[in-house]
Amino acid sequence: MPLKYLALGDSYTIGESVSKEKSFPNQLAAKLNFAGIEMFPPEIIATTGWTTDELIKAINEKNLREKFDLVTLLIGVNNQYRGYSKGNYRKEFKDLLKAALLFADHKKSHVIVISIPDWGLTPFGLKSGRDIQKVSMQIKAFNAINEKEAIKAQVGYLDISKTSIIKAADLSFLSNDGLHPSEKLYDIWADELAKMLGFNFIQAS
Repeated sequence: MPLKYLALGDSYTIGESVSKEKSFPNQLAAKLNFAGIEMFPPEIIATTGWTTDELIKAINEKNLREKFDLVTLLIGVNNQYRGYSKGNYRKEFKDLLKAALLFADHKKSHVIVISIPDWGLTPFGLKSGRDIQKVSMQIKAFNAINEKEAIKAQVGYLDISKTSIIKAADLSFLSNDGLHPSEKLYDIWADELAKMLGFNFIQAS
């Protein structure tokens, strides 16, 4: 039976500014299917602009009862953008991580937390009037939190920060809004996720 994948997040997960099939969850599913690992189209709970509390609310409203073979969680950039506290982020991120584990039937190896990209280095960020060094420091602090909580929960963690920083210098890796990734960068994220899953994921499914 094909595997089921749940992707939780915000604009980076929904694939803002690219077509649906070019978002990283859909590209990952396509890659796994091509590799002979059958997977249903991803279930995606994500909307541009969402913060941790808005994602929690959406999950509760969705009232999903089914279990998934893979759950990814990428959330927090809008907490940083709106100036929400790190303490608030930690508390709500832990709640989201618990929800992700529940959706994955408590299979820790089937949950992957993804780091927050540094939007301050994009053309949008450079024109935003924000202090980009401060933005970078804040995002690093938020990523330190989500990485620590992922380690404590013994789930997977994919740091896409370095890749995103390097690619932000090349406009072909960004969409027309100068902020969100293009399909090329999402393709890299999907590749990195596929490599993380590997044979351990297949065998544990």
